Amino acid sequence: MSLPELEQFLSWFQNSGGTIDRDAIGFKYFSSAEGGRGAVALKNIEKDQTLFTIPRYLTLSSKTSTLPEKFGHKIWKERALDKGWSGLILCMMWEDAQALNSKWGPYLETLPTAFDTPMFWSEKDLQELEGTSVVEKLGKEDAERDYHDKVVSAIQSRPDLFPPGTITIHYSLERYHVMGSRILSRSFDVERTNTDDYTGDEEMNTDADRSTGNAMDVDVHDEQAGKEDNSIRAPEDEEEDEEDGIDVSMVPIADLLNARFGSENVKLFYEENELKMITTKRISAGEQIWNTYDDLPNNELLRKYGHVDILPLPGGAKGNPADVVEIRADLVLSAFSSQSGTDAASSAERIDWWLEEGGDDIFVLETDYEVPEAIASLTRLLCLSSDEWEKARGKGKPPKPKLDSPGLDLIIIALQKRIAQYSSTMKEDEQILETKEGMSFNKYQAVIVRLGEKRILHTTLQRLQNLLAAEKAKSDNTQKRKPVSTFEGPSKSMKKARR
Repeated sequence: MSLPELEQFLSWFQNSGGTIDRDAIGFKYFSSAEGGRGAVALKNIEKDQTLFTIPRYLTLSSKTSTLPEKFGHKIWKERALDKGWSGLILCMMWEDAQALNSKWGPYLETLPTAFDTPMFWSEKDLQELEGTSVVEKLGKEDAERDYHDKVVSAIQSRPDLFPPGTITIHYSLERYHVMGSRILSRSFDVERTNTDDYTGDEEMNTDADRSTGNAMDVDVHDEQAGKEDNSIRAPEDEEEDEEDGIDVSMVPIADLLNARFGSENVKLFYEENELKMITTKRISAGEQIWNTYDDLPNNELLRKYGHVDILPLPGGAKGNPADVVEIRADLVLSAFSSQSGTDAASSAERIDWWLEEGGDDIFVLETDYEVPEAIASLTRLLCLSSDEWEKARGKGKPPKPKLDSPGLDLIIIALQKRIAQYSSTMKEDEQILETKEGMSFNKYQAVIVRLGEKRILHTTLQRLQNLLAAEKAKSDNTQKRKPVSTFEGPSKSMKKARR
């Protein structure tokens, strides 16, 4: 089983050196709740079966495209097109403009041309995400600055490569955003090798030297030892990509698989000479073949892929078990200023030292409702007396993550301030979902995202308020203030920061 629109692509893939078990895997349209177009098992497939393999030279990156070479590698670097995603986006726009004359022509035709991600939402729809971390992470202004400052000038400097008559069709800002969204939603991290300066034009054969990592979930496969290297990275830290020897790349056929929380039944493994999509469990005929996004929260799923996961949660609610909410360090500082009656500037020295010592500037709360150790340590740092502060600085390490009543008070205020950043209450969002008739799809997904964050905030807040009440009751009985025992060191209510 396959889709007619994919036949040319699949023929190209196999003729170019890729392999696919077409007796085992096909492609069809599932419901929108299951990801739309995806891969299906055509028969019962046992665990550890290879479904397809991908030669490295079929990956599309700024290393494999011939554009940088035609442009001139020296000038390419002088224009900083080797930094970040702007160079890859320009390569993809150029390859797309070549149509079927491009080595990747049949592949590029399979990629989406429209997206449901917030990058393309109206201002009215974006307002529905107020309070979440989605909007500030879109990076739309930065992307458009790169387009105007780097890409446009590069295009204008080489009319031989970018004919003026093609600019509005293939190199517009809209196309730039489309290509950027293709990268965000479908790219993989490809590790460089000693032979990474190639285009694959010299000869397409499966003996080429290739290896890769993945934006979704890629493991190193050791067939003899059966070991996996579970180093998973999203392709978004552009500076780290340069330092770590990583090329953000498009990987044909691997990006046709959908993903959903807890549904993974295959993984993309890499070996020295090829990428392999291998089953991680038995898949019955007719089941969808699921890759993994490493179980992302809904705010990240919406930002990157334009959808959310809605699954049963403990207590009868529905949402994403992987949901998280972020608390910025400056919000904790604002809470301290409110609590102590001091201005933020008076604590600036402590904050600067905290960051210099490697302290987090964002704290992540998850659905286990535990307090990150880092936020507990920061609150203690802010609450230290002048003498205690000097002593801590002299030791060169932040305070241990233990909280007494002032620390609990401070985090409670910070959580209340975080909740106030939303334009609606949790109850109002629940009512909106109950009467969702006539609601736009964008608004529906935005409500799902913010409601998931609010559940975490409210539940964590309630737990801390209960702990504070217990501590105060204990203090009233003993007339002696002690740290809350639940928070002594790492505990069930305290955890290390998520990175």
